[in-house]
Amino acid sequence: MQRLVILGVAHSDAHAVANHLIAMQLREYGFTVVNLGVCTPLADFAAALEANPTAEAVVIGSLNGHAYADLADLPALRAAGRLRCPVVLGGNLTVGSHKSAGGIERLRGLGVDHILENPFELPMVLDLIREAATAGRVAAGV
Repeated sequence: MQRLVILGVAHSDAHAVANHLIAMQLREYGFTVVNLGVCTPLADFAAALEANPTAEAVVIGSLNGHAYADLADLPALRAAGRLRCPVVLGGNLTVGSHKSAGGIERLRGLGVDHILENPFELPMVLDLIREAATAGRVAAGV
Protein backbone atom coordinates (compact mmCIF):
# COMPACT_ATOMS: atom_id res chain seq x y z
CA MET A 1 0.00 0.00 0.00
CA GLN A 2 1.33 3.41 -1.00
CA ARG A 3 2.05 5.72 1.92
CA LEU A 4 0.71 9.24 1.56
CA VAL A 5 1.20 12.41 3.59
CA ILE A 6 -0.05 15.95 3.23
CA LEU A 7 2.68 18.55 3.69
CA GLY A 8 2.65 22.31 3.86
CA VAL A 9 3.84 25.43 5.64
CA ALA A 10 1.67 27.30 8.14
CA HIS A 11 -0.56 30.14 7.00
CA SER A 12 1.63 33.11 7.96
CA ASP A 13 4.90 31.49 6.88
CA ALA A 14 6.57 31.77 3.47
CA HIS A 15 9.68 29.66 4.17
CA ALA A 16 9.78 27.37 1.12
CA VAL A 17 13.24 25.76 1.16
CA ALA A 18 12.73 23.45 4.15
CA ASN A 19 9.32 22.47 2.76
CA HIS A 20 10.84 21.33 -0.52
CA LEU A 21 13.70 19.51 1.21
CA ILE A 22 11.28 17.64 3.48
CA ALA A 23 9.10 16.70 0.49
CA MET A 24 12.19 15.37 -1.31
CA GLN A 25 13.24 13.40 1.80
CA LEU A 26 9.81 11.83 2.17
CA ARG A 27 9.67 10.88 -1.51
CA GLU A 28 13.09 9.23 -1.17
CA TYR A 29 11.58 7.15 1.65
CA GLY A 30 8.79 6.07 -0.70
CA PHE A 31 6.00 8.41 0.38
CA THR A 32 3.58 10.09 -1.95
CA VAL A 33 3.56 13.73 -0.88
CA VAL A 34 0.71 16.14 -1.48
CA ASN A 35 2.68 19.36 -1.01
CA LEU A 36 0.47 22.39 -0.43
CA GLY A 37 3.46 24.76 -0.29
CA VAL A 38 3.78 27.88 1.80
CA CYS A 39 1.22 30.15 3.46
CA THR A 40 -1.33 27.33 3.75
CA PRO A 41 -4.45 27.93 5.85
CA LEU A 42 -5.62 25.00 7.97
CA ALA A 43 -8.81 24.78 5.91
CA ASP A 44 -6.63 23.93 2.89
CA PHE A 45 -5.00 21.08 4.84
CA ALA A 46 -8.50 19.82 5.71
CA ALA A 47 -9.61 20.04 2.07
CA ALA A 48 -6.49 18.13 0.97
CA LEU A 49 -7.26 15.43 3.53
CA GLU A 50 -10.83 15.18 2.26
CA ALA A 51 -9.45 14.75 -1.27
CA ASN A 52 -6.85 12.23 -0.03
CA PRO A 53 -8.57 10.29 2.78
CA THR A 54 -5.84 7.62 2.94
CA ALA A 55 -3.24 10.15 4.13
CA GLU A 56 -1.36 8.91 7.19
CA ALA A 57 -0.70 12.40 8.53
CA VAL A 58 -0.82 16.11 7.92
CA VAL A 59 2.67 17.57 8.30
CA ILE A 60 2.93 21.31 8.95
CA GLY A 61 6.10 23.35 9.07
CA SER A 62 6.49 26.73 10.70
CA LEU A 63 9.72 28.69 10.88
CA ASN A 64 8.53 32.19 11.74
CA GLY A 65 7.49 31.37 15.32
CA HIS A 66 3.77 31.97 14.86
CA ALA A 67 2.59 28.35 14.83
CA TYR A 68 0.13 28.82 17.69
CA ALA A 69 -1.75 31.61 15.93
CA ASP A 70 -1.64 29.76 12.61
CA LEU A 71 -3.13 26.61 14.17
CA ALA A 72 -5.82 28.35 16.24
CA ASP A 73 -8.59 26.78 14.09
CA LEU A 74 -7.32 23.23 14.66
CA PRO A 75 -9.73 22.41 17.53
CA ALA A 76 -12.74 23.47 15.43
CA LEU A 77 -11.57 21.48 12.40
CA ARG A 78 -10.96 18.45 14.62
CA ALA A 79 -14.42 18.79 16.20
CA ALA A 80 -15.99 19.01 12.75
CA GLY A 81 -14.15 15.82 11.71
CA ARG A 82 -12.22 17.58 8.97
CA LEU A 83 -8.71 16.90 10.34
CA ARG A 84 -9.07 13.43 11.78
CA CYS A 85 -5.60 12.07 11.01
CA PRO A 86 -2.52 12.83 13.11
CA VAL A 87 -1.08 16.33 12.79
CA VAL A 88 2.71 16.61 12.91
CA LEU A 89 4.28 20.03 13.46
CA GLY A 90 7.91 21.03 13.19
CA GLY A 91 10.20 24.00 12.87
CA ASN A 92 10.78 27.13 14.90
CA LEU A 93 7.45 27.15 16.67
CA THR A 94 7.64 30.13 18.99
CA VAL A 95 9.05 33.63 18.75
CA GLY A 96 12.29 34.35 20.60
CA SER A 97 15.52 32.55 21.22
CA HIS A 98 14.49 31.08 24.58
CA LYS A 99 11.97 28.30 24.14
CA SER A 100 9.77 27.12 26.97
CA ALA A 101 7.85 23.91 27.53
CA GLY A 102 4.72 26.06 27.85
CA GLY A 103 4.78 26.87 24.14
CA ILE A 104 4.87 23.18 23.24
CA GLU A 105 2.05 22.40 25.68
CA ARG A 106 -0.08 25.18 24.17
CA LEU A 107 0.36 23.59 20.72
CA ARG A 108 -0.55 20.17 22.10
CA GLY A 109 -3.61 21.80 23.67
CA LEU A 110 -4.74 22.83 20.19
CA GLY A 111 -4.61 19.20 19.10
CA VAL A 112 -1.15 18.82 17.55
CA ASP A 113 -0.25 15.14 17.91
CA HIS A 114 3.51 15.19 17.29
CA ILE A 115 5.98 18.06 17.59
CA LEU A 116 9.40 17.66 16.00
CA GLU A 117 12.59 19.53 16.75
CA ASN A 118 14.50 17.90 13.90
CA PRO A 119 13.09 17.22 10.42
CA PHE A 120 15.14 14.03 10.21
CA GLU A 121 12.82 12.58 12.91
CA LEU A 122 9.84 12.76 10.54
CA PRO A 123 10.15 9.35 8.81
CA MET A 124 10.47 7.65 12.20
CA VAL A 125 7.42 9.49 13.55
CA LEU A 126 5.42 8.54 10.45
CA ASP A 127 6.43 4.91 10.96
CA LEU A 128 5.23 5.11 14.58
CA ILE A 129 1.93 6.64 13.43
CA ARG A 130 1.47 3.82 10.93
CA GLU A 131 2.30 1.15 13.52
CA ALA A 132 -0.20 2.65 15.96
CA ALA A 133 -2.90 2.78 13.27
CA THR A 134 -2.20 -0.82 12.27
CA ALA A 135 -2.31 -1.95 15.90
CA GLY A 136 -5.62 -0.11 16.33
CA ARG A 137 -7.15 -1.87 13.32
CA VAL A 138 -5.93 -5.25 14.55
CA ALA A 139 -7.35 -4.60 18.03
CA ALA A 140 -10.66 -3.60 16.44
CA GLY A 141 -10.70 -6.76 14.34
CA VAL A 142 -10.45 -4.89 11.05
